[in-house]
Amino acid sequence: APARTEVDKNEPLVADIRLLGRILGDVIREQEGREAYELVERIRQLSVAYRHKHDKEAGKRFDKLLKSLSGEQAVSVIRAFSYFSHLANIAEDRHHIRRRDVHERAGSLQPGSLAYCLEHLHENGIRPTEIAEVLQRGFISPVLTAHPTEVQRKSILDAERAVAGLLEQRDRAGTEREQRETENLLRARITQLWQTRMLRYTKLTVSDEIENALSYYHATFLRQIPRLYREVEQALPGHDIAPFFRMGNWIGGDRDGNPNVNAGTMQHALSRQSTTILEFYLAEVHALGAELSISNILVAASPELEALAASSPDKSDHRADELYRRALIGIYARLAATARELGATDILRHEVGRADAYKNEAEFAAELQIIINSLKSNHGAVLIKPRLAALKRAADIFGFHLATLDMRQSSDVHERVLTELFARAKVEADYADLSEQAKVDLLLGELNKPRLLFSPYIEYSAETNSELSILRAARSIRQRYGERAIRNYIISHTETVSDLLEVFLLQRETGLLRAVWRSDAAEPEFEHELMVIPLFETIPDLRCAADIMEALLAIPLVARLVAKQGKIQEVMLGYSDSNKDGGFLTSNWELYKSENRLVGVFDRAGVKLRLFHGRGGTVGRGGGPSYEAILAQPAGTVNGQIRLTEQGEIIASKFSNPEIGRRNLELLVTATLEASLMPNQLDSKGQKKLAEFESVMETLSERAYRAYRNLVYETPGFTDYFFAATPIAEIAELNIGSRPASRKSTRRIEDLRAIPWGFSWGQCRLLFPGWYGFGSAVSSWLAEGDAGSKAQKLATLRAMFREWPFFATLLSNMDMVLAKTDLAVASRYAELVPDRKLRNLIFKRILGEHEVTSHCLSSITGAKDRLSANPMLARSIKNRFAYLDPLNHLQVELIKRHRANMQEGRELEERVRRGIHLSINGIAAGLRNTG
Repeated sequence: APARTEVDKNEPLVADIRLLGRILGDVIREQEGREAYELVERIRQLSVAYRHKHDKEAGKRFDKLLKSLSGEQAVSVIRAFSYFSHLANIAEDRHHIRRRDVHERAGSLQPGSLAYCLEHLHENGIRPTEIAEVLQRGFISPVLTAHPTEVQRKSILDAERAVAGLLEQRDRAGTEREQRETENLLRARITQLWQTRMLRYTKLTVSDEIENALSYYHATFLRQIPRLYREVEQALPGHDIAPFFRMGNWIGGDRDGNPNVNAGTMQHALSRQSTTILEFYLAEVHALGAELSISNILVAASPELEALAASSPDKSDHRADELYRRALIGIYARLAATARELGATDILRHEVGRADAYKNEAEFAAELQIIINSLKSNHGAVLIKPRLAALKRAADIFGFHLATLDMRQSSDVHERVLTELFARAKVEADYADLSEQAKVDLLLGELNKPRLLFSPYIEYSAETNSELSILRAARSIRQRYGERAIRNYIISHTETVSDLLEVFLLQRETGLLRAVWRSDAAEPEFEHELMVIPLFETIPDLRCAADIMEALLAIPLVARLVAKQGKIQEVMLGYSDSNKDGGFLTSNWELYKSENRLVGVFDRAGVKLRLFHGRGGTVGRGGGPSYEAILAQPAGTVNGQIRLTEQGEIIASKFSNPEIGRRNLELLVTATLEASLMPNQLDSKGQKKLAEFESVMETLSERAYRAYRNLVYETPGFTDYFFAATPIAEIAELNIGSRPASRKSTRRIEDLRAIPWGFSWGQCRLLFPGWYGFGSAVSSWLAEGDAGSKAQKLATLRAMFREWPFFATLLSNMDMVLAKTDLAVASRYAELVPDRKLRNLIFKRILGEHEVTSHCLSSITGAKDRLSANPMLARSIKNRFAYLDPLNHLQVELIKRHRANMQEGRELEERVRRGIHLSINGIAAGLRNTG
């Protein structure tokens, strides 16, 4: 094992990257020929000389060489540097694992680890009982979502997982012979990568997205989540640990702006999820049958176990004394019958006989518990840990549904559907045209009526029929796969109370909300199945969120429904659209204020608040380290309850590698525990200081908002600049998502989805949404008043950075984004703007803002260099840039050729187009969190 000093100096990481780079070079020479290899190597050398040695002559030769490449040569070079980025990522992930292992062996607790968290809580007087109580009522759920910028194919991901496994194997290799064998296997996998098509030739479907997400369950979640529970149990001996950690999913249920999601895709999603988990259970039960070869001639068994064995279809005399095996054969038969009932017939392998299907997952878990109890009471406790304990925990976590599928739709769709239903039922001619109060009154009145609006004898529009069929499918899915299969309905663009009441009424129309009428009651009692969750996305929506929820919770009918769901109500906050709407600083501040106001509203109503954070991959979309982000939440907003989205290449980055995946799952748990339990009560002095900090943030936010809005929405020609200076048009052509890049067929920034907006800026290395406006805000505020006033204000900002986690995390994330920003590369993209005057106007403003932002950030943090507090990430970014530069420069060159062909009506060159798309993949891989 490498020494700690070697690991901290990144020596094993450098060795791994060199090894993978050398093998990749050998593969290119073998596959493409010496000439292609030498071209790639020449470009690499020139790029390194230009980037690291500031050799201007090398830069000129580098630029000239790239411009001279044919389409075929460009594709070959782009593939080489793209694969190098992917391999460097794998090496870095391996090094993170290696580094943590070395530090833990040395007894050094790592922030974010479970051991560090419990020690930290203990030092602050938090007892294990209190931790167990938070977990008992806790709910932590990462939610996987489809992503219009997901650029990796599953075939590539599978091959890269194999490379990661071989790097780990090489670390353990004890002899030179073993190392050579591992390197030969690495050569084979990298050859496979080179010969595997990186891009999709057909448009990605929702079904493809479902399969892509399920691959992470096989890679990480199915085994690592039960392992995480085991580690929590070991850390808190004597305490029962409730199933507080659940997986969520949007893929197949999120139809906001995606016409490809319907009732069929929702049913398909649950069918594939169920098949995945049942296949896992069947394999584990079969393996347990081989392992638990216990004879009751030698060891007794409990009466319950004897009864379970007696009910098994296995009547073989060879296993007459092997009660555990017979019981497990019976469990396998029941699982097989369950799989058959749920349509998963292609996974059955080892049935001995037939049995009745399980009515629900609780029956399956109960039979596993019988085996556990029998082993415990008959000297077999040691046999539980290797496999059975994890299987039982998996049954509790995943059920027969695997993950809860959320439903999501935009509020304007609900309004159109109800407008049609009201009109056809002759209740209200134009519901959409009513005032908000009139809508609320009408909706509440309808909810209390015993008849439905819908009639099977009336024809409705395709949209109305589709929306109602989706809700009916949800009810069927819950009956088929269990109540946890679907239990949330999220409303995008929630702007009013009526937006929420509309979904209650649509649930009633489809049997998901049922009125129970009693003869002596004036109003019905309601049973409802789906929690109705608002999503507040834009700056105006965030500002209205608390008022909307206060009005909603004050409605007696809603209060009764919330009481029936355990007095817990979820609210989702959108990071992406609020950033695109108001910029980085204002978005974060309005989210912070909204959370604080919501806490007050929910406390007064006596309802527990669960926040669902709609975070993306980029800092501009709420991304950045999850651990720090959760710890920076306002006091009282976590309380053991949190959901957050995981998207696109971030899912691959976090969960492709099982060890990295478990580490990221652990970070969610430890951050939630610390945010929920760490003392946060401020004395009067602390309250006064926090109020001062918040007042400063309000001032800065107002200024940043004006600066951002002025450029993006008020500067004539900015939209033209954006569409010309970024590869947004080329991204829209990619077969990388089932969802369109824009909500409407326009070029308006307002209609563009926030994900491709941020992704486009990342591609041209500006990462504009993660910092623009901050410099203008801080510099203009500091400039007001005399020199003494400026010094005092700067001192306040520095105190905010030191003492306020919210502000420290904000600046840390911005620091990372600025480190990944490269103005020289961005200037090449600016050259794509044909209008020279517009180009100079916009880019000059962006340059100026970047300069003042960097200066202000350094003045506050005291760090002249970017990422001085994170030298490992700083080194990683610095080393990557020389290998990213060719991809960016070639992308610009190919975009020029592609657009010239389109403008002149010439036949489009497929290799040029493919080169652009490959470069998008490589740059995204190199930057890691650009989507």
